[in-house]
Amino acid sequence: MSAPSKTGGDPRGRVRDAESVPRPRGGRTAGRAPGPSGRPGARRSGWTPWLYLAPALVVLGGLLVYPIYQLGLISFLEYTQAQVSGGEPTTFKGFGNYAELFGDEQFWTVLVSTLVFAAACVVSTLAVGCALAVLLTRVRALPRLALMMAALGAWATPAVTGSTVWLLLFDPDFGPVNRILGLGDYSWTYGRYSAFFLVLLEVVWCSFPFVMVTVYAGIRAIPTEVLEAASLDGASQWRIWRSVTAPMLRPILVIVTIQSVIWDFKVFTQIYVMTNGGGIAGQNMVLNVYAYQQAFASSQYSLGSAIGVVMLLILLAVTLVYLRLLRRQGEEL
Repeated sequence: MSAPSKTGGDPRGRVRDAESVPRPRGGRTAGRAPGPSGRPGARRSGWTPWLYLAPALVVLGGLLVYPIYQLGLISFLEYTQAQVSGGEPTTFKGFGNYAELFGDEQFWTVLVSTLVFAAACVVSTLAVGCALAVLLTRVRALPRLALMMAALGAWATPAVTGSTVWLLLFDPDFGPVNRILGLGDYSWTYGRYSAFFLVLLEVVWCSFPFVMVTVYAGIRAIPTEVLEAASLDGASQWRIWRSVTAPMLRPILVIVTIQSVIWDFKVFTQIYVMTNGGGIAGQNMVLNVYAYQQAFASSQYSLGSAIGVVMLLILLAVTLVYLRLLRRQGEEL
């Protein structure tokens, strides 16, 4: 009769055998489940991208967050030249500046002018930039290089210099444009709409290179087989752009549209230089120039800050609504 096993039928023996199995070092059991990413310590690595972004976030916090905080704070105070010089104490005014601003009829006139002018600039800039981007894909290397260099030269020109050059081109006495068009001594900056049109031309001239270069890079990234297939199917160039190229470029078009909205909505230099501070009786005033005149010409710094806050909220609202509409259409941004 064979000898009974060491643990045969005895639960205590099996417990002793299990205790005799060596365990891994560090007190961890061999069957412990790994972390979410399949390796220990993966949870700690989630902070690594934020560590790399920390210097940029600190810089952005100093350049954006703090000025916006100060802008909002001043908009709730009574802050004029008397408070700046220390002659009177700074007092909390609450929403009094906004109530005064919204009760001013000139503010609403300037707001409507700014919205219409910015919309016209954005549409014109996108149209010219996209058309020239398509043209770059149709011309040879040398004309393409010449057009790129000319566009980048316009883009690199300071706004003050570009505005002065356009004023000289359209000068009623010495400008070549009036002579070519046979307009005599017609003053482009005298009328409200002609002055806005002249500023729009300068804004488009210095803004379309960004759209052109960005859209051109996007077009070059589209597989040529897709465009060739559409052409072989008999589609016209406009049909190819509307049905093939534009949908594939939609993420890029979102970027250039938002950038154009921000830039054109806060135009200041072109209006201030070309219309001499907003035109006759302020007929060519936009919100940026209006805020400048309230803050520095009239020493109403709190009122100028309130206008700045309103502009910021409008830009945020327009951007968020635009992105929301794109997300509803199923676009990935």
